[in-house]
Formats: sequence, structure tokens, C-alpha cells
Amino acid sequence: MKIALIGYGKMGHEVEIVALNRNHQVILKIDKDNQNDLTQQNLKEVDVAIEFSIPATAYQNVRKCLESNTPVVAGTTGWLDKLDEAKLIANNSNTALFHASNYSIGVNMFFRLNKVLADYINNVKGYSLSIAETHHTQKLDAPSGTAITLAQLISESIDDLGGWTLLPEKNIGKIPIEAIREGDVPGTHTVIFNSEQDEIILTHKAKSRKGFALGAVLAAEFLVGKKGFFTMEDLLKF
Repeated sequence: MKIALIGYGKMGHEVEIVALNRNHQVILKIDKDNQNDLTQQNLKEVDVAIEFSIPATAYQNVRKCLESNTPVVAGTTGWLDKLDEAKLIANNSNTALFHASNYSIGVNMFFRLNKVLADYINNVKGYSLSIAETHHTQKLDAPSGTAITLAQLISESIDDLGGWTLLPEKNIGKIPIEAIREGDVPGTHTVIFNSEQDEIILTHKAKSRKGFALGAVLAAEFLVGKKGFFTMEDLLKF
């Protein structure tokens, strides 16, 4: 498989290592210094693109891939307001888009566990919810896409909750999220279900970026030859 890496920072380097170890080729690398090389002609040479850049450029990068009929795995978070437009372009361009707020296999199991617990909580009532996430200081968006996904999944299951709010802002009926930026933390997410009787704490802690990189490459392998919009639920068959 011939891959274009769009965004060649720490995540891009991790994706490259995983891809090469799985016998793929990385034939195009795009970073801030050679953004002009992201052309339709260059994209025609690849089987799939994997995009891990920054929120400000992610949508335009994804759009260029789709308009070149190049399937793309979108890994950057912080541009959800443009996702519906990207889906539409993918469908109109007869190509494929894969999007996830987090490509870690473990995190996606974590999503499922929280969803199941939220269903139980909705039946018994009496629990308040909060989410805390910690990431490295280079992460530009807050809260993380993973924390937003967690809040959305839980809100869908609990009747008196609707969405989230970023601390210090507080709103009744919304899940408060604390976003911490420190050091080189790959990503830690904690969900707390708290009642007068007890407290249930679920935490996922990434040890490195390798898990995210592996998930992205698995998504790229899955995407080749497909048309439409896909998520980790399609890849993992949840």
C-alpha cells in the first residue's frame, strides 16, 4: 500500500514507523514546509492518505484528498464543525473518508464500556457525571475529541443530560470536562460516575502514541477500495 502522510510531526513519525513495519510504503510526506506539494497529481500516486496535522488546516487537507479521489484517514481533531461537509464531498467524489476522534483500539473499547455503564445509570438514576482529560502541551484543541465523543455517547444514554461544557464554565444538564495540558502526556481520559453511595471511575491511559498510529494504519488498510464514510465501529465491527 502506498501512503501519503499529511502532517509529519510526532504522530506522523509514529504512523510511518508502523506503516513500514507492516510492509507499506510512505511515498509522500506533507508538513508545514512543503504544503504546496499536496497536489492532485501527487495524490494520484498513492493508495490512501493519513492526515494528522493541526485543526486549522485539517479540513482543507482532507478536502484536497477527497477532491482528488484519494481515500483519506482523518486523524486530526478540532474540526468537527466541518465533518458533515467532508462527508458530502466524499460521497460526491465517489471516494472514502475514515474519521475517528481517537484511533486507539483500547480507547474505542473504553467508549463501549462507558456507553454500557451509562445505560445502566440511566435506569437507576442518582449519579452525576464528569470527565477529565490530560494531554501534552502541544495539543491545540480543548477539550479533546475523545472527551467530546465520551460526553456525546454518555449523553445519548442518560435522559437528563445533553452535551458537555468545558470547565470552569458549568451548565445544569451538561457534562463538565476538565482539560489539562502538561508535559508530553499522550492522552489520559477519566470518566467519573458519582452518587451519594459510591463512585465509579473509569480511566484509559495511553502509554505512547504507538496505539493511535497502529489504529490509523489499520483504518487505512481497511479503507482501500471502499467508498463512503467509515468510523472505528465499522473497522472493529462493534
